[in-house]
Amino acid sequence: MEKTKNALASLTIMTNIVLPNETNSLRNLFGGELLAKMDRCASISAARHCERRVVTASVNHVSFDHPIPEGGIVVLESKVSRAFSTSMEVYVDVWLDDPINQKKIHTNSGIYTFVAVDEFNRPIPIPKMTPESEEEIQRFDAALRRKELSLILSGRMKAADSVELKKLFSN
Repeated sequence: MEKTKNALASLTIMTNIVLPNETNSLRNLFGGELLAKMDRCASISAARHCERRVVTASVNHVSFDHPIPEGGIVVLESKVSRAFSTSMEVYVDVWLDDPINQKKIHTNSGIYTFVAVDEFNRPIPIPKMTPESEEEIQRFDAALRRKELSLILSGRMKAADSVELKKLFSN
């Protein structure tokens, strides 16, 4: 029987304080520093899901919605949003945590794709993922549309062969 996991099994939460050497001239966290933190968090989620070594295949989307200031507490939360045959999409949410005022501000989100590899760095099969919450179901469904779009744009799939993207444009 094929192994299936839920998204919660891959949940990873990382918390850091923003130090001066991680900031730009505006004393906000450098975008590149945040991208590295997001990649680390997402890679842990991917490894937890497939119980294998993983490599980053792509960064599909990152939004920078709110600056994270020096001294700010940044919380990264990631979970696998969908598993395919050898690759998986991981969604990362970033929060600015203000424990003094008891506020959490959603500052960023990103979507990463990882591939599970064997000891020779060849792609290997991974467990399926079953979404449970409403948000997980939405992200699960959207992941297939993103994958189809990526395959079309890279020339590895013809637009006419798309199933999910066609649904967006049909009656």
